[in-house]
Amino acid sequence: MKILALILSLLALAGAACRPSPPEATAAVSVTPPPTASPHPSPTPAPINHFTGEDALLLSMSEGGYAHLFIYNPQDNAFIRLTSGAWRDVAPALSPDGNTLAFASDRNNYWDLYLLDLPSGQIRPITATRNYENAPSWSPDGQWLVYEAYAGENLDLFIVNIGDLSQPPIRLTSDPATDFAPSWSPDGRRIAFVSTRGGQSDIWLANLDVPGEGRFINLSQTPNAREDHPVWSSDGQRLMWSTMHYGTGLHQIVIWDAADGRAAAQPFGSGDAAIWSPENGRIAALLSYPNQTYLTAWTTGKHLVLPPTALPGQVRGMLWLAHRPWMDTLPQTYRQEAQITPTALWALGVTPPAEGPTRWRLIQLEDVDAPYPALSDLVDEAFNALRQRTIAETGWDALANLESAFVPISQKLDPGLQQDWLYTGRAFALNRLLAEADWLCTQREDYNQQTWWRVYLRARAQDGSQGEPLHHLPWDFQARYTLDPSAYDEGGKLADQPPAGYWVDFTALAQDYGWQRVSALANWKSYYAGARFTEFVMREGQSWEEAMREIYPDIVLTTPTAVIPPTWTPTVTPRVWRTATPTLTPSPQPTYTPSP
Repeated sequence: MKILALILSLLALAGAACRPSPPEATAAVSVTPPPTASPHPSPTPAPINHFTGEDALLLSMSEGGYAHLFIYNPQDNAFIRLTSGAWRDVAPALSPDGNTLAFASDRNNYWDLYLLDLPSGQIRPITATRNYENAPSWSPDGQWLVYEAYAGENLDLFIVNIGDLSQPPIRLTSDPATDFAPSWSPDGRRIAFVSTRGGQSDIWLANLDVPGEGRFINLSQTPNAREDHPVWSSDGQRLMWSTMHYGTGLHQIVIWDAADGRAAAQPFGSGDAAIWSPENGRIAALLSYPNQTYLTAWTTGKHLVLPPTALPGQVRGMLWLAHRPWMDTLPQTYRQEAQITPTALWALGVTPPAEGPTRWRLIQLEDVDAPYPALSDLVDEAFNALRQRTIAETGWDALANLESAFVPISQKLDPGLQQDWLYTGRAFALNRLLAEADWLCTQREDYNQQTWWRVYLRARAQDGSQGEPLHHLPWDFQARYTLDPSAYDEGGKLADQPPAGYWVDFTALAQDYGWQRVSALANWKSYYAGARFTEFVMREGQSWEEAMREIYPDIVLTTPTAVIPPTWTPTVTPRVWRTATPTLTPSPQPTYTPSP
């Protein structure tokens, strides 16, 4: 009996070792039982189908080239800034009591976790390392945080006790694949996250009551798709995430019924990075387009709550914020932040055109190596500002050597690019040789059956002070030359793993400065130049023809009507000949000879 008791105690200790919260904390978690049937059912409450002053959204949104925290009330379309500075505050997560906000920030030159006391506005650090730490999620008792961290050249999940920071973090995953974006279930016993261990970005579930690698289950297993942003409903009965399907470009929100773990996730609607309202009756989501982000919301019955609303910046985290007393009279800290006016990223300086048709000059780019290193006078300041910011973010000058800037109209580009934006003086293309040298990599993003690319530049400093580790798998263009028939037909394939190290999202940085990426041509899979993954353009709402008329007169853009010259050799006028009407050939008549 003593041996049996010892074995049972060791098993209990082993089970407790793999749990991130102490036994007494988990015992305090209660699950509300479903209501019992009543012979006189109460009337069904009317669905909440609008935003009121009782709730708002908290966004991490780009402003002035950095990401800050904002409170957004869709009812009056008002934003209230909570943080500011030359750094990024991203991935906000609300504590179970609604009073504390966990988020990640590089305000101390390295990515660490912080806690913001919402009623007072006071911020204190949770981690202080040179490792990248991001995407926190709370345990239901509010004592623990699970987060992603870059350790050993790999993204893994860790758990920290915020009540006792002297304890080292507990490592939850150690797979060679990338594990990120954790979401702790309300019952405290499961953590959903994204992992590439299955060959693509899928949603996985970690059961904290099961020891070892057997605790991990692939929930989604969606072929030819990339999944992200898992989030639990507040009752723990449903798990929601977003899916991007390669090829079709469909961005879809799906919901998995946690009560029936064997059932597949069901589609809900179009969108990305969806979140639940506190009462689980509404869903807000982002509608991501290649160069613009919209916000929308529905009831769980799919009734539209908020029409798609364009956001002024890129979103790096979102949550539903229930109304609190501190929101009625904002603390002084928030009032000071709300009054800050961000500085413009660049100042436009142009030389007015001479009298006559408005045609702008081409400005020579200093210290830029390109076939024609010039851009329109309307965009050269934006390019120079982006170039200086890129140097500051990456530690090297990626825009000093371009594949193309301005291309004269007399210069012929590759087939299919006859109306490329490089002709307008409003576009540039990075040097594609950077990809072959492993200083540039791309991730594929499909929208409405069109392919776009997200470009990352390798940070020169690989100590965590510049850039972030890659999460999703990049696209390997070189795989088309590996004698793999499927990779040849698809123009490449997803890489087996993200490249190690820290990278800067150049696509997002360029968008903050007004430069937008362009889509690949329809035949890019068989035509490498048609991928156009290095090209960026500043349209400013203009069409290609309008942009061309900024630097060229109309006569240059007008295609003359072809005139057929007369021939010197006269041709014979054809005549119609009619044949004579044929006559009937007389048939011989028999002769009659009388008999003698």
